[in-house]
Parts: sequence; C-alpha cells; structure tokens
Amino acid sequence: MAPVFDYAPAPESRSVVDIAPSYGLFIDGEFTEAAGGKVFKTVSPSSEEVLSEVAEASEEDVDRAVRAARKAFEKWSALPGPERAKYLFRIARIIQERSRELAVLETLDNGKPIRETRDADLPLVAAHFFYYAGWADKLEHAGYGANPRPLGVAGQVIPWNFPLLMLAWKIAPALATGNTVVLKPAETTPLSALFFADICRQAGLPKGVVNIVTGDGRAGAALVAHPDVNKVAFTGSTAVGKEIARTVAGTRKKLTLELGGKGANIVFDDAPIDQAVEGIVNGIFFNQGQVCCAGSRLLVQESVHDELLDSLKRRLSTLRLGDPLDKNTDIGAINSAEQLARITALAEQGEAEGAERWSPACELPENGYWFAPTLFTNVTQAHTIARDEIFGPVLSVLTFRTPDEAVAKANNTPYGLSAGIWTEKGSRILAVAGKLRAGVIWSNTFNKFDPTSPFGGYKESGFGREGGRHGLEAYLDV
Repeated sequence: MAPVFDYAPAPESRSVVDIAPSYGLFIDGEFTEAAGGKVFKTVSPSSEEVLSEVAEASEEDVDRAVRAARKAFEKWSALPGPERAKYLFRIARIIQERSRELAVLETLDNGKPIRETRDADLPLVAAHFFYYAGWADKLEHAGYGANPRPLGVAGQVIPWNFPLLMLAWKIAPALATGNTVVLKPAETTPLSALFFADICRQAGLPKGVVNIVTGDGRAGAALVAHPDVNKVAFTGSTAVGKEIARTVAGTRKKLTLELGGKGANIVFDDAPIDQAVEGIVNGIFFNQGQVCCAGSRLLVQESVHDELLDSLKRRLSTLRLGDPLDKNTDIGAINSAEQLARITALAEQGEAEGAERWSPACELPENGYWFAPTLFTNVTQAHTIARDEIFGPVLSVLTFRTPDEAVAKANNTPYGLSAGIWTEKGSRILAVAGKLRAGVIWSNTFNKFDPTSPFGGYKESGFGREGGRHGLEAYLDV
C-alpha cells in the first residue's frame, strides 16, 4: 500500500508586521485622532483576537479630510504628468518591497489565506500602481480629448473582501489623472489602508493628496454626501450602491458603482473536466467565495453532470481549511460574525427549499468565523440560493441541455458582473459570450485579473469600469 503523506504546518511568521495598539485618521499627511475621540476595534476573523484600535471618523473629520484634499488639488493637478508618475512608480516599488509585511497584515485583518494575499493580492496591487503610473504622462493619447482635465476631489468607499487591491483600483487612476483622494476603508479591514498611508509618506507624496478616514457606514455616507466631493467611487453591496446613487442624484458628482454579482460558470459537454473543476473551485472558493464576481452558479450540460460532480466532490475533499497564515491553507476564515450569519441563514434556506446540500468532511476551528465549502445540487432557478448573492463558499449547481438554455439561465439574474465559459470550441465561446449580459466573461479560466483589462458590470452589478484605459475616464472631465 502506498504511503499517505499529509501536509506539515507551514506558518508564515507574524513578526514581519508590527501592528500598533491604536491608529488615527490620516488627514493632510498626518495621523490624527477623531474629533469626537471615538475608536473601534478591528478583529482577526480567524481567531477573534483584537488587532488594534482605530479612530472612528465623524462628519467633522470627513470635512477636514475633504478640505485637505481640496487644498492639495491645486498643486497636485498642476504637476506635469511625468512628475505625478514618479510618485506612483515610487509607491509601486515600496509596495513590492513591503509585500510580505502587507500580505501578512491583510491575512490577519481579513481572514483570507496567506497564499492568496501573497500570490494574488499584493502582486496585483503593485501592478495597478505601475500601470497607471505609465498613463500619467499619456492622458492626451487615451482617447478622451486633447487636454483631459481631472475632476477634483474623489471620495472613495471600498469593501472588506480585497481591502488593499480595491484601494489600488481606486487610488492609482485617481492620482494618475491629477485628482486628490479621500478614501474610507471597510470598518472590519482598516489596517492595510492605514499602512498604505504610511507608504504615501515614505514615498514623499505631497500632504493632502491621499487622505484615509476610518469608520462605519456613517463616515462613508458623509463622504458621499459632502458638497465639495467631485467624484464618488464605491465598491460594495447593491443595496448601499442604490442608496449612494440616490444621494448623488441631482448633483454634478461623477459616479461609478461596482456592486454585487451572481456569476454563472457554464460547463459544456466538450470541456476538459479536470481543468473545468479547477476553474470552478477557483471561481467560488477563492477568498471563501467573498468575491463579487464569484462563479456562484454552476451551469453544467446534462450529459456530463454526473462525471463533473464526482470529480468536483473529490477535489473539494482535498481542500484544506484552517489557519490563514499557514501556506498550505486553501480556505480561510469568513470576514465577520455578521457575514457568517448571513451565509449560514441562506444555506439553511437552500435546504429548507429542497436543494440537496453537501460538504466534504471538514473540521472547523473552535475560535473565529468559519464555514465549510458547500455544494447544492437539485437547484432550480426558483431557489433563493440561485438568485441571491450569498458572498460565501457556497456553490449552486444547475443543469442545461442546449447553449440557448445555458444563456437564458445565465442571464436570468438581476446582476450582470461576471460569467465563465468552458468548452474546447472557440466558435462556441464567441457565440455564447456575445449573448451573455455580463461585464467580464472568462473562457476556460476564472478570476483572472490584469490592470490593463477593464472590470465592471451591468444591471444591479453597477456601472462604470475600473482598470485599463477605460478606468481613466471616471476620473477625467470628458
């Protein structure tokens, strides 16, 4: 009998990151206490350990930050493009130099595996700053007129699932185009944004060009509503996105929204099964399924349903759930107790509505917020789990017979952010992709990102694009 080998623990050291006991707001190049003196705690989702205390911004603090950004805008926007590019290049290089530290920090504060923060998040963060640094002196060749102008102060509100990457998606194009920024990170993951504030100082970025205000939804609402903000960029839930759209309506503020999703991953009968299974796993279990473009609906052609499902279950049985700082870990912790409760409630509803639930044998740690990777079969389009965004490691499996049926089922959603197509026929990829109402469509892969490619959705997944040349437009007066 062949020996069975198991993985020995391979923990990344926490010693590479020094988390202070408390952090203030970053306004006008300095860390400062909140006007009301309020603070909140940020907790590690994998252990429920308190990592630090963070200042809670009020309306008064947001106003201070916007005024600092407005003051800095005059000089920053007047800088020649090559000079702005130098700062962006410097930031990108510092991110690369501090990438191990930032990856550990992100894993501690967010709960995602170190393998993901180290190999996916941080390289992409640096890549976005490098990419937009390259655009800073080429804006008049971007296709937006001979003399494109910055808008002014950008108010940016980002989510907790990719804290540093969402920051890069927003700050890099804003600075490249000559805008100044007030950014509010999510209240459950504020630390990497505060470390980024330190990187701005390390890079010598002029005071007030980037400001970070931490706090809950009230700070975000104050930023969105501030009369001296010219541009609002938001990534998060559709419900909050609609609220922001109502707030901005009737003003002259430019708005981009990147909201929820219920992506369809379509597997045809000629798809390479093993390759498709890896794409399915990456599509829904990457970052514990806490991804707006997750492939949370698997549409499988009937003739290969059983074969694919058997292979998928075998693959899920090999996933390792546990300490996110262990380099062998595939599935980390859910970001918060609130999010875990939502995932649990929707999974229970799926069972109550008659879908068949399956999870691999999986021992959950005693402390922290954990949810085992879960499959639902016998799912119909009427099931809540096939309609609502769960934002967790839960996959709903549906079947189809013809390409037209696959397209109809894939488009039968209020969302339109992402989709995947698995087939060996290039003609089928092009034919199906042309009918799918989704902003990002992957073929024979999933969750592949690149700073040169635009990202965004249709319908209730929002509007506007981030990334690529298209991502410049949101920050220019065109």
